[in-house]
Amino acid sequence: MIRIDTNYILRYLVNDNIEMADIAEEIITKKNIFISNEILAEVIYVLFGVYKISKPQIADSILKLINFENISTLDYNINKKALEIFKTKNLDFVDCLLCAYSNQDKVITFDKKLNKCIKDS
Repeated sequence: MIRIDTNYILRYLVNDNIEMADIAEEIITKKNIFISNEILAEVIYVLFGVYKISKPQIADSILKLINFENISTLDYNINKKALEIFKTKNLDFVDCLLCAYSNQDKVITFDKKLNKCIKDS
């Protein structure tokens, strides 16, 4: 299993450096890959903040990626739920993860937007 870094995923998704994108594609599509939640959060942060990609587009791209048979994450169902929340809520991805976790664990916060998400889920 290979733990993959943010820049591999970014090169693969945005294809802004052909040489690196080709290398990333070879690894991402053919090797057994683990993507941690920290890396997912960083990828989403960069796609949204730097590349100005819309939340629904980001969520769809990441969901497609983590659906590859050779890719695993810490908890697929939590990541899927967090991506669904990310599409529609004014929350960053880490808060969306916490909101998704609130269905199985008690999550406490002083963040009003996150509390609303927790109560709504």
